[in-house]
Amino acid sequence: MNEPQHQREPRRMNDLLLNNARLVLGTEVVRGHVVVRDGRIAEIGHGTTAAPGAIDLHGDLLLPGLVEVHTDNLERHVMPRPRVYFPMQSAVQSHDAEVAAAGVTTVLDAIGVGDPYGDGFRSRDQSALLEVLDRLEHAGALRADHLIHVRCELPADNTQALFAPFARHRRLRLISLMDHTPGQRQWTDVEHARIYYTGKKGWTDARFDEEVRAAPERQAKHAVPNRAWFTAFAREHDVALATHDDTTLAHVEEAHALGASMSEFPTTMEAARHARSLGLCTVAGAPNVVRGGSHSGNVSAIDLAKAGVLDALSSDYVPSSLLQAAWTLQRDAGFSLPESVRAVSRTPAMACGLDDRGEIAVGLQADLVRVVEVAGLPAVREVFRGGLRVA
Repeated sequence: MNEPQHQREPRRMNDLLLNNARLVLGTEVVRGHVVVRDGRIAEIGHGTTAAPGAIDLHGDLLLPGLVEVHTDNLERHVMPRPRVYFPMQSAVQSHDAEVAAAGVTTVLDAIGVGDPYGDGFRSRDQSALLEVLDRLEHAGALRADHLIHVRCELPADNTQALFAPFARHRRLRLISLMDHTPGQRQWTDVEHARIYYTGKKGWTDARFDEEVRAAPERQAKHAVPNRAWFTAFAREHDVALATHDDTTLAHVEEAHALGASMSEFPTTMEAARHARSLGLCTVAGAPNVVRGGSHSGNVSAIDLAKAGVLDALSSDYVPSSLLQAAWTLQRDAGFSLPESVRAVSRTPAMACGLDDRGEIAVGLQADLVRVVEVAGLPAVREVFRGGLRVA
């Protein structure tokens, strides 16, 4: 009896030959071709080939698949409107299709755990995601490779409990330490925080003022022990650690002492420079690059790039911004195409310990994106993951 379709392993392309492309390699762009066998890059050749079965890319760019380490896009699909929740499987499929179409072949779905206020999305158990991802993967229905980035809100009393389902799961790749208390880090300017909380969360000014008054006690009670616990967990289980919204030299010193491998969204030039000097990977927001500035009044990512202290980008809340930002870095910050592509592929991959992807190189995963330029901006034509076309 034939095996039911939903129980079969997805069919792999054992051989794929992509010809007549402009290959964006680690340090150069060359006209050439790529041979894929068993899901990995087997050969890279300069010039075109007359080998049978070659797919002519007509001179289009061929990039490594993009690696996204921090995206809130799944949350947007799970909760498309305030207090409106959508079924997890449908949300995951929509999110997966969107990131793949944007050229992302590896995505760390950022799951926020812990809510000091007890009434938001991140106060809920999100562990259903793990079952959904495994189920869709088994059915061959995932386009991108989905890993997990758990964002831990330190001043909350429920953070460790909500983290527990993710703790030993094979997809867990990154833990970030967050503290969104108004008056510090991202919200150093309290009035920027007021606009966000009254606008997005629908708080009244009185509610916002009350939460600001309660914040110091909440931090004193929960932030310090949570920071110690998650840092110890990451070290013991070899999970990459990131800090979030570093603003001062002291924040960066703390990140380095904790063993963090990356500083996500440093809010000041001072913090970014110091992070770079201590060997942390500095990750900025691609929407910041595309828009020409931070939506919350923090340092411009383009200024970080010009200063030589931007290592990697994250699409944060707009998946398509990742590839577009790579082009903006060339135009506005003087990056070469290989440099800008590395910031959205190899560098973020390595910061998370994913050394098997993020570059067109022999032996690495055949995660590839075919791109054409339209009016000076990149447009995705095809996406391959492990040699299999997924978009």
